[in-house]
Amino acid sequence: MKAIVFTEYGSPDRLQIKEVAKPTPKDDEVLVKVHASSINSWDWEFQSGTSFINRLLFGLFKPKPEKQILGADIAGTVEEVGKNVTRFQLGDDVFGDLWDSWGGFAEYACAPERSFELKPVNSTFVEAAAVPQAGVLALQGLRKTGQIQPGQKVLINGAGGGVGTFAVQLAKLNGTEVTGVDKAHKLEVVRSIGADHVIDYTKEDFTQNGQLYDLILDVQGVRSMFDYKRALSPHGIYAMVGGAVPRMLQALCFGLWGSITGGQKFRFVSEGPNTGLADLKGLIEAGKIVPVVDKRYKLSEVPEAFRYFTEGRHTGKVVVDIES
Repeated sequence: MKAIVFTEYGSPDRLQIKEVAKPTPKDDEVLVKVHASSINSWDWEFQSGTSFINRLLFGLFKPKPEKQILGADIAGTVEEVGKNVTRFQLGDDVFGDLWDSWGGFAEYACAPERSFELKPVNSTFVEAAAVPQAGVLALQGLRKTGQIQPGQKVLINGAGGGVGTFAVQLAKLNGTEVTGVDKAHKLEVVRSIGADHVIDYTKEDFTQNGQLYDLILDVQGVRSMFDYKRALSPHGIYAMVGGAVPRMLQALCFGLWGSITGGQKFRFVSEGPNTGLADLKGLIEAGKIVPVVDKRYKLSEVPEAFRYFTEGRHTGKVVVDIES
């Protein structure tokens, strides 16, 4: 089968399309013919090799052989099931986050049965592949970590990205007043999917405008926690989806202090993969949320797709259409 392989860390130019062996499912695994796979921040962060922590997971000097095919979010058709699999059968259309199984940028991928749900009936494979990781992070960031409540003021920092576009829609479904923050060219889409207010962060600092928010979902993680603290209501919750290690350590310290004082809370979104994916499927089938797909690329164009993704210009998700 064809797959995108990286044997060296570095720029997206290190990604190569190669013929590799088709995987064989274990007893509790499902083999999926992949129709589409979307790019997440983890993909290019692992591929670049800039983080020492990531290298500990993927290989210190070069990627481990079993980690050389990236891609976690996929949508496709079940081609084979292990003998212990009970939820799926041949021919089922599924979607899910492969998580540490990886291997999504390929014509076939294997993962445990728990990694998948049946694909929403009203979604294309490209749309479905855009959902798993971003949608789950948004859902759990708002629902479990952020404890969202109707009537709250909610700010989504990074509202125009993959997680952010789901978060805006989900926050509106919960009856909140939503402010979306991102680059200017993304704000029209952010408003079109439900944001009550939008802020171009290059022109306005939302931590300095006097507004207080009950919940801040931060997809960027690049600012000081002192800034976010200034924008939170006295008992508000800050939920961090991802960010630089120094910012994460700072959030941890603020979180410990908040747990002692009982005031503002600083938390990490740390739910397991696919937690709530079935809920997202139901919302999509009910027409209450829609995946936002910016661009699609062929499998052979994955290096170009990575370059586009790392530039941060995308609105919503960037998807690889394996069969195009």
